[in-house]
Amino acid sequence: MTQEHRQRIILGIDPGTLIMGYGVILVDERCVHYVDMGVIDLRKEKDHFAKLKKITRQVGELIETYHPTDLAVESLFYGHNAQVILKLGRAQGAAIAAALAKDIPVFEYAPRKAKMAITGNGAASKEQVCLILERTLKISFATDYLDASDALAIAMCHYYQLTSPLSDAGASSSWEKFVKEHPGRVKTDA
Repeated sequence: MTQEHRQRIILGIDPGTLIMGYGVILVDERCVHYVDMGVIDLRKEKDHFAKLKKITRQVGELIETYHPTDLAVESLFYGHNAQVILKLGRAQGAAIAAALAKDIPVFEYAPRKAKMAITGNGAASKEQVCLILERTLKISFATDYLDASDALAIAMCHYYQLTSPLSDAGASSSWEKFVKEHPGRVKTDA
């Protein structure tokens, strides 16, 4: 993390049209602190546009409460039902729009990438992700908060992406940059 970003508050979002999870972490120096997590329950809203309005309003309230520096959102994965993907995309877009309206940068991560970042296994179960999050953040939560723990995993994935020396893995100079910035951490065969 760069000097100007020593402290960050990351709001993670797991989009949903019935239950939308959120997780908030505070990062200072190289330490992560659990702040909050929960769900936005959309099951009582029958009209899809009313759901989008509620998502926008409640994500906006989360932003006002926690003042995140970053929004990390789970990307959508391909499904067989185009209508479901369309509705999920709209829900994701409503959350993203709430962040962009407050000039908060948005970062998107695939579920598999988040699972890999948390557990080391991109095919890990939600329960495995929860267990690792509980140990890492020194918290415990009930399994009925799986949408919230998914959002927390997205926030943690973003934290790991920020702190990884190879997070810009597509760039050809990322390893060279790491070696230059951390000469004492690299062994050479001289």
